Amino acid sequence: MLSEKFKNKNIILASGSPRRQELFKELGLKFNIKVKSIEESYASNLKEEEITNYLSKLKASAFNGELSKNDILITSDTIVWLNNKALEKPKNKQQAIDMLQHLSGTNHKVITSVCIKTMDTENVFFDITTVHFKNLSLKEIEYYVDNYKPYDKAGAYGIQEWIGFIGVTSLEGSYFNVMGLPVQKLYEELLKM
Repeated sequence: MLSEKFKNKNIILASGSPRRQELFKELGLKFNIKVKSIEESYASNLKEEEITNYLSKLKASAFNGELSKNDILITSDTIVWLNNKALEKPKNKQQAIDMLQHLSGTNHKVITSVCIKTMDTENVFFDITTVHFKNLSLKEIEYYVDNYKPYDKAGAYGIQEWIGFIGVTSLEGSYFNVMGLPVQKLYEELLKM
């Protein structure tokens, strides 16, 4: 459906995430991947989706002045929100273990924002999923970190990996949002264009 609507457009997915690329492919769209390196920092007073909205727009702003009239740029950002604090990507093994210990036995929010930018417009939307984790043993956490090296994942885990299979007891909202792209909402927003 979308491939016909956008056949004369150049869709650019500005994400190095293999998970986002895989999900995007499943929408049936032809797209190019173009990633720009930016410093992902934000004001400390921002909370929850304010952070991801800001960062997805910041990623899109790296392309200012470069888009042509047939270009549609898509950027996104995901955080894990726990105890009024953002958990981003862990920098090392100990940080990953610490994050998973904090997530163990709790529920937390996974928030993903998407920015769709053209030469003339910018549309930002977000989705929130609540994820419930069982109590994870230190042995389970260390096994996961050692074998899956989740250093490129917000909150130090991928729901589609071993830790998700054994640790996630339930969720409210989109599974794909937890993977890093709220595909259903993205589809609806692209249909509106």
